[in-house]
Amino acid sequence: MSGAAGCQGGGGGDRGPRWRRPWKLLALGLLSASSVLAAAPGAGAMSKEEKRRLGNQVLEMFDHAYSNYMEHAYPADELMPLTCRGRVRGQEPSRGDVDDALGKFSLTLIDTLDTLVVLNKSKEFEEAVKKVIKDVNLDNDIVVSVFETNIRVLGGLLGGHSVAIMLKEKGEYMQWYNGELLHMAKELGYKLLPAFNTTSGLPYPRVNLKFGVRHPEARTGTETDTCTACAGTLILEFAALSRFTGTSIFEEYARKALDFIWEKRQRSSNLVGVTINIHTGDWVRKDSGVGAGIDSYYEYLLKAYVLLGDDSFLERFNTHYDAIMRYISQPPLLLDVHIHKPMLNARTWMDSLLAFFPGLQVLKGDIRPAIETHEMLYQVIKKHNFLPEAFTTDFRVHWAQHPLRPEFAESTYFLYKATGDPYYLEVGKTLIENLNKYARVPCGFAAMKDVRTGSHEDRMDSFFLAEMFKYLYLLFADKEDMIFDIEDYIFTTEAHLLPLWLSTTNQTISKKNTTTEYTELDDSNFDWTCPNTQILFPNDPMFAQSIREPLKNVVDKSCPRGISRAEESLGSGPKPPLRARDFMASNPEHLEILKKMGVSLIHLKDGRVQLVQHAAQAASSLDAEDGLRFMQEMIELSSQQQKEQQLPPRAVQIVSHPFFGRVVLTAGPAQFGMDLSKHKAGTRGFVATIKPYNGCSEITNPEAVKEKIALMQRGQCMFAEKARNIQKAGAIGGIVIDDNEGSSSDTAPLFQMAGDGKNTDDITIPMLFLFNKEGNIILDAIREYETVEVLLSDKAKDRDLEMENMDQKLSENDSHKQNSEEATSASQDVGAVSEEPEEGENSDVTDPASLSPAHTDSESVSISNQDSYVPGTDEASAPEPACTQGDHQPQEQKTETESNSKVNWDNKVQPMESILADWNEDIEAFEMMEKDEL
Repeated sequence: MSGAAGCQGGGGGDRGPRWRRPWKLLALGLLSASSVLAAAPGAGAMSKEEKRRLGNQVLEMFDHAYSNYMEHAYPADELMPLTCRGRVRGQEPSRGDVDDALGKFSLTLIDTLDTLVVLNKSKEFEEAVKKVIKDVNLDNDIVVSVFETNIRVLGGLLGGHSVAIMLKEKGEYMQWYNGELLHMAKELGYKLLPAFNTTSGLPYPRVNLKFGVRHPEARTGTETDTCTACAGTLILEFAALSRFTGTSIFEEYARKALDFIWEKRQRSSNLVGVTINIHTGDWVRKDSGVGAGIDSYYEYLLKAYVLLGDDSFLERFNTHYDAIMRYISQPPLLLDVHIHKPMLNARTWMDSLLAFFPGLQVLKGDIRPAIETHEMLYQVIKKHNFLPEAFTTDFRVHWAQHPLRPEFAESTYFLYKATGDPYYLEVGKTLIENLNKYARVPCGFAAMKDVRTGSHEDRMDSFFLAEMFKYLYLLFADKEDMIFDIEDYIFTTEAHLLPLWLSTTNQTISKKNTTTEYTELDDSNFDWTCPNTQILFPNDPMFAQSIREPLKNVVDKSCPRGISRAEESLGSGPKPPLRARDFMASNPEHLEILKKMGVSLIHLKDGRVQLVQHAAQAASSLDAEDGLRFMQEMIELSSQQQKEQQLPPRAVQIVSHPFFGRVVLTAGPAQFGMDLSKHKAGTRGFVATIKPYNGCSEITNPEAVKEKIALMQRGQCMFAEKARNIQKAGAIGGIVIDDNEGSSSDTAPLFQMAGDGKNTDDITIPMLFLFNKEGNIILDAIREYETVEVLLSDKAKDRDLEMENMDQKLSENDSHKQNSEEATSASQDVGAVSEEPEEGENSDVTDPASLSPAHTDSESVSISNQDSYVPGTDEASAPEPACTQGDHQPQEQKTETESNSKVNWDNKVQPMESILADWNEDIEAFEMMEKDEL
């Protein structure tokens, strides 16, 4: 999601008077702070020439992405940049909820409309608007997300209309425009209204564009839950639609949804949960944070105050913000907590969507924590090149994907506006370099499937064009570079532009303050105007740097531990709570602490120990909190240790013309042969197909295979046998391609190839596995270019820029002919296969019944319906410290000889998902038990 544009000046020419609150105070303050900081000695200010160069580079990058979408994908919703084609819903394998954003309405083009104007591409904008009016159909029989359709399509149409009327007034472009985009927006608004047909006023999460919700052919309307952000991120677009058209129903529905969420907040903590029942208002997920599921709800409360001038929205935001800073903010971290017991962390990892929050804090005027959190995120990016979808409190990768999200770029832009510190220009430069170096492909920019290996995913979401290039361009643009005053607009969560003069237009909604009906508020705690940053930065040009400095090495050299609530309240008296990573079952002091926390230790006959937690037996409610936290940490620590025993995925990188390393495929590793993690250079060579193709007998074309990387088909013999045969023929490596037609890492987890049960020390070459779709990318490249060179490694290496530039000079006209090369990324989940199936046997590794999770006795768990348990622990050893470099994904091992038989689970062992479910039940039970105290 995107953050706010800032507290800009109101007014819109002769459309209406400037808004009554002095928003220009912030703009003036920003200019003052910028001039002071930029001129500071030693501040390393970026030259105007360098800023101009980087701005032009952003424009070139946008052109690369936009032109490829228009050439290869339009009128499809999105571009698939690896296979150079459009993503049409129903024609590609389903990606689950992600596809709910696609409605066969040329999503990327609509989402990009106002970006074209921000980037001074008015002519292209005019052409794009004509295409939208002529080609886009909003009456499709398709089920879409209400949330995504609102922020991307309705917001895109309204943003397009806003800049269209601005250009028309200027007199050069859009002279023919007569509100066509607004008419389409109104049509879409009416198509979304059936979703609000609930007793609570909260919308259903999905709606059929043609049949609504409850129509027999709608194929939706049975859902009971929605996320808080899904229901609470409507007011800007719906209110703008009402103000533009004079039809009040849209704003009324959005306000009713916001009112209901506010009423259902947890009263003692003033926090909201992640998901809510749309009929009863009960919280379904009771954890609370500022990331996925809640993020833009908070954002829209503050922005609704900016845009609409309703004091109740600011009161609500300030109430929530106070709770966030009291419970969730643990600088520089932002950790989810339980809404009923906010002193208790709900998880030990953060998702990437919270990267918008520093930008929102700039709008609020709370700069110090914004700088701290942003710097922490930047350190994570410097380690992984991109921000992983989720990462732990000790900065390991939790979810390795990165779909080119713009939230960090957004916060970077707003912090530069707030501080004028040229440091943030350098941050933006890093983002540009990483995008070009790691995500750029011939047909656009590809999302990262795994930030650790550098593998790609065949997707380029519409928000990449709608937001990323907008924020990066504005970061480097000077006022004279813009054709309009950006300060006259506020950004929606999708970075669409809405004019501030809407605050005084068609005010059909009475501004009844419903906030004070629910709670008594102290007005003295509220900031009624945006702050003047001259007060925030009084004569101190090094302010931002002084905040960042302690966080420079936070990722690589330290394991930051937020001060526990108990430790914070008791000062330096009692010792901090026992952490799972420090626990030793043989330490008497640790056992005494466990007893105080209500945790019992049971010795099992096999030498393991088992931990059981009874909250009622804790010495105090504070100790019970520590006990619950300890149990959660122990579960996650045990799970992490299990992951680290697995082999991580590997990379196959096509380095020859015309790819030059831009296409990276994630491959399944082998449990035998060369360990690529110990050979950082990897194995590089040309590929050759062997005969026989299955590699199960002596190779008959050794002259073609010698000193090359052999390609072979899966099946009919053991992996180790294939490896021995190609090694004997002189191959320097091998790639096994799945024989299951159509298999793809998009829809199935990869696995690691196991040995044959014998000693495999004789195999010294590297062996990797690719699914059918990924393997065909290499085979297709051979058919088209004859010679194809690849690199087998533990992670993708830097692209061969020197060779790429030379090739471009030699054959500039042929640089785009290879766009049809199909490339894909690979899954981050890896399993192990020890034996190849006989021909005709089922080789589908995704069947959960055929997967046997790798585990050891030290990770077994005993389960009871009454108690909280953590995995049994070996008494002889303590867990590894949390700060290690093993960021491995979960893997599953199996032998294909077992693929048709059910796994016989030990009755003492239960999957981690069940353990966590029991854990959540325990939390809820404890909350009910402590209700009076809460």
